[in-house]
Amino acid sequence: MTTTPPLRTAADAAAQVADGALLIDVRSAGGRAAHGEIPGATLADRHDLDALFGPADAPVVSLDTPVVVVCGSPNGSGPVAEALARRGYTNVSHVDGGFPAWKEAGLPASDPVDAPAPSSGPTAPAQPTAPAQPTAPAQPTASPEPTAPAVP
Repeated sequence: MTTTPPLRTAADAAAQVADGALLIDVRSAGGRAAHGEIPGATLADRHDLDALFGPADAPVVSLDTPVVVVCGSPNGSGPVAEALARRGYTNVSHVDGGFPAWKEAGLPASDPVDAPAPSSGPTAPAQPTAPAQPTAPAQPTASPEPTAPAVP
């Protein structure tokens, strides 16, 4: 019988990682781009745990390795932590509040790459511009007459 892996505060999870736990981020590439990444986290596809951990019957990561799972929320990391526990991992937990809690706790995280540029304050509404005036078509230019090659 497996137990439900515990939720850890972001600070507790970071301390566990500092002590050697494997931190896996199971958010999508789009989620990481939109919200930022945790430096040093191992990226894993939540739907293909075999790619990182090996098949359940022949794990490539030792079953006693401490593992901390982070996602956008516990709703994403919980099922992954439970799947790892069912595979026999004995020290699995996940981050309460997910990546947002990690970032809010002031833990290392990169900035999003898809975020809009920060505003420096209120801006005036855009002024309408006059429509562009049509331009006359370009006149063809005369090409120079070909010259005969110089004879020595």
